[in-house]
Amino acid sequence: MIKFLDLYKQDKILHKKILKKISNLFKNGDFILGKEVQIFENEFSKFCGSKYAISCANGTDALTLALKSLNLPINSEVLLPAMTYCSTAFSIVEANLKPVLVDTGYLSSTICTKDLRKKINKKTKVILPVHLHGSVANLKEIRKIIKGKKIYLIDDCAQAHGAYDDTNTQKKKIGSTTDISCFSLYPGKNLGAYGDAGIITTNSLNLFKRLRKLRNLGSEKKFKHEFIGMNSRLDTIQAIILNEKLKKLSNNNFKRRKIANFYNQNISNPKIQKLKYSKSCVFHQYVILTEKREKLIKLLNKNKIQYGFHYPNAIHQLDVFKKSLGKNKFKNAEKLAKDSISIPIDPNLKTNDIKKIVKVLNNF
Repeated sequence: MIKFLDLYKQDKILHKKILKKISNLFKNGDFILGKEVQIFENEFSKFCGSKYAISCANGTDALTLALKSLNLPINSEVLLPAMTYCSTAFSIVEANLKPVLVDTGYLSSTICTKDLRKKINKKTKVILPVHLHGSVANLKEIRKIIKGKKIYLIDDCAQAHGAYDDTNTQKKKIGSTTDISCFSLYPGKNLGAYGDAGIITTNSLNLFKRLRKLRNLGSEKKFKHEFIGMNSRLDTIQAIILNEKLKKLSNNNFKRRKIANFYNQNISNPKIQKLKYSKSCVFHQYVILTEKREKLIKLLNKNKIQYGFHYPNAIHQLDVFKKSLGKNKFKNAEKLAKDSISIPIDPNLKTNDIKKIVKVLNNF
């Protein structure tokens, strides 16, 4: 069986260190917002090149906290791509704001800037691009579109840990080039905890101070609550795990790019379309398109190759949004939902396994 992702194999070398640190934690009882949490926030901000980082309970909360920190009027519009995980849209609703969908580009997993330009109006307060599959959205073009307007730029970086903003002349990393950046640290991410976790980065001192309070029930000092916040703190145990895994992230991303490059050069089948990924894509997923998806699934199952769907429904196709958003059409996002399938991109895939995957795809 060629696994889609083997976390045990990927992290096995780190387990001894992690267990030793957790054992020490049991002795000192530093479980909530402990020393290791502060270390992780500092190290992650350095990694991204941002001034500040605020950890939280999960990636969905990261987005919700980011939006709430702006104190926007209720039902202000937030523009997001029609193809993303449900959390991106849910966070907007949780923050009492209105999601407005924008199509993705053709054969692209990121937001279409042409369609984005059409959707902006006086009610637009936030642009929320998603670096889906680890492919970086065109932030430079988005900045041009919103220049001179009172519109915030918050990027969903849940799948783009370690990617670079290709459109930034200084080659800065994702997490350092927008007003606020939000990361999920779910176990299967390029940087993942062993449970739920998330982190937010920003270069704004004011937003940093507000976010620190927001994630801790509106408080920095016990029993002093300045406003209504969320209970969204990162456990120290997860911070211990993340501190060790962060050291391996760049190397694992390098391996992912190497595998993706092999796929790019060697997958050749007229029944399969490959997506256009950004230059610094970190390939959280490697997604291909085929109109014969059911047939391909049977072939992958027969050859014991695991696969995934990222994602089988665009946002407006989800049951919860069909009434409010379902009337609109988003051609490119709908094609991704209907025809896409994710193939293994585990950084520790063996060469023979990668070659087998390509052979099966080319013979399909």
